[in-house]
Amino acid sequence: MKRGGGITTRDSVYSALFTAVTAALGLVIIPMFPVPVTGQSMGPMLAGSALGSKRGFMSLTVFVLSAAVGVPILSGARGGLGVIMGPTGGYILSWPIAAYIIGKLREVFGGKSLLRCITYNFFGGVVIVYSLGVPWLSVLQGLSLKTALIEGALIFLPGDIVKVFLASFAAQAINRSNIIK
Repeated sequence: MKRGGGITTRDSVYSALFTAVTAALGLVIIPMFPVPVTGQSMGPMLAGSALGSKRGFMSLTVFVLSAAVGVPILSGARGGLGVIMGPTGGYILSWPIAAYIIGKLREVFGGKSLLRCITYNFFGGVVIVYSLGVPWLSVLQGLSLKTALIEGALIFLPGDIVKVFLASFAAQAINRSNIIK
């Protein structure tokens, strides 16, 4: 960041790169009903862990805004405000916040160890995402919070834990390489 907290060209490039990475992760699809399982929820974890709070937040904000205006970057080449405002929209809208929190945890408490990276990614990428996504799903589908949690989130928890580990290993490799400054 430049003096005064402005956005540098480097910030924009890295943020755009991780916006694209998050979009590409949506191409990895395991068909399930009613929601396909993709690698896309790793995007906030990778962005927060590798870019930090501000760039990670910026990256996922651009991703969400792009999807909202219709760019087909969500799983199944979907996009549009209708998808963002739909039952799974709370999860998607939580991604910039998750990336920010993951990055901030890393900045405040350090993130050199794999265990810390896993912890931050679990907290931001699962706890925060579920904390926003489950109530949204509950309201839009007319479900109790308990039902929304069990049927709309916990069935995805094993896969999300695998994503936490994959994102943490990848972020550690990126951070060790010092390619992102």
